[in-house]
Amino acid sequence: MVLLSTFLSVLTLNSAQAKSDNFSTQQLTDVEQIKQQALTSDLAWDLVESLTTEVGPRMPGTPGDKAGVAWAVAKFNAMGFDKVWTEPATFPKWIRYSESAAVISPSPQKLHITALGNSISTPKEGIQAEVIEFQTLDELESAPENAAKGKIVFINYQMNRDRDGNGYGPAVQARSRGAVVAAQKGAVGYVMRSVSTAHHRFAHTGGSHYKEGVTKIVSSAISNADADQLHRLVALGEPVTININVQAQSMGEGTSYNVIGEFTGSEFSQEHVLIGGHLDSWDLGTGALDDGAGVAITMAAAKLAHSKGKTKRSIRVVLFAAEEFGLWGAKAYVKANEKNLKHIVAAAESDFGADKIWAIESNVDASALPVVRDIAKAMASLNVEHIGKNTARGGPDLIPFRPFNIPAFRLAQDGTDYFNYHHTADDTLDKIDPEKLRQNVATYAVFAYMAANAKTRILGK
Repeated sequence: MVLLSTFLSVLTLNSAQAKSDNFSTQQLTDVEQIKQQALTSDLAWDLVESLTTEVGPRMPGTPGDKAGVAWAVAKFNAMGFDKVWTEPATFPKWIRYSESAAVISPSPQKLHITALGNSISTPKEGIQAEVIEFQTLDELESAPENAAKGKIVFINYQMNRDRDGNGYGPAVQARSRGAVVAAQKGAVGYVMRSVSTAHHRFAHTGGSHYKEGVTKIVSSAISNADADQLHRLVALGEPVTININVQAQSMGEGTSYNVIGEFTGSEFSQEHVLIGGHLDSWDLGTGALDDGAGVAITMAAAKLAHSKGKTKRSIRVVLFAAEEFGLWGAKAYVKANEKNLKHIVAAAESDFGADKIWAIESNVDASALPVVRDIAKAMASLNVEHIGKNTARGGPDLIPFRPFNIPAFRLAQDGTDYFNYHHTADDTLDKIDPEKLRQNVATYAVFAYMAANAKTRILGK
């Protein structure tokens, strides 16, 4: 059976791959076998099931976060990684206690609400005021001074749905800065339509920020269904009064840890492929899609890429800390490893759920484009297309790496449904399709193996 499998794998190699200047015929055969192993392996599923069940939510600074770090160290060691270590990362610690909201008049009813990260508390009885609605953050910014004096600002911006998630950037601006702009206009509270494409009645949390010198007001989000209801009430033309009650606390500086596992290369051990995700999550769900899946995909991919023996270059998996609070783990990693960032030959982060990967895009020196094309050819049988723009930005945790011009890649997952669940209580294991998860692992394993073994080192531009 092994000989037959090898024979069939060789047959699948097309003539272009067989003539590659960057990979031997044996390496290309290994790639096909790694793909087949990944497509039948439940390793990633077992990992994400364990993380979301045995640990659960992992908000930075909570017991779940601490348990997640211990879980990752134990799993890396159990999987046989050559090196396993942690590096500290500090962040501004924040915790929620409770949250509720309701329409007081003209028609009393509950609203499904969540505090946005870093929000202050309301008084114990909440705040109660008339709502003033704006469709966009730009509209609020353009409003006259004191336009919202004594009121609760409601931004009702609805993000668009697309597989590449392009609606997130515009929508998230209101989450990040909305409370500041609302306060500048005289508001006593802030609520927004969730950054979401969902029809369910879950509110979506996420990070928000305050500005020095601007009064801090409560920052919150309501479910899309409740946003629609609030909009209809305002449209009736009568004053709409709501109560928001959030109890939360900023608790100074917290510390968590990046967890790192590495399979050491046989020839150029300092040079390494860097893949990973972020280990933390929000507290509402169990962080299955964001980002338990990314953790499991990259850990499993590294293990499978190593299944044919040591690669020429090392394969390093970094599970970043405190991403949800502002990329604090990634910033700490860059600061601690600045002198060694030049040794990264390829970097990609999985942080967009667990739907199928549909494209690969690079951001590399022109000399490395033939290697990228070979990698893309190997992924074609996984229904992954090559985006030839060579302008990839990488995942969120790679943002602090950008000034160092590392060779960055985007292995683009289909995000059509991702923002249905993102940052909600509905981000749970049942949203992950095991077959799609295996395709992700196969794609990342091919990427890691080929980038680590390429005859020509991949350089950044």
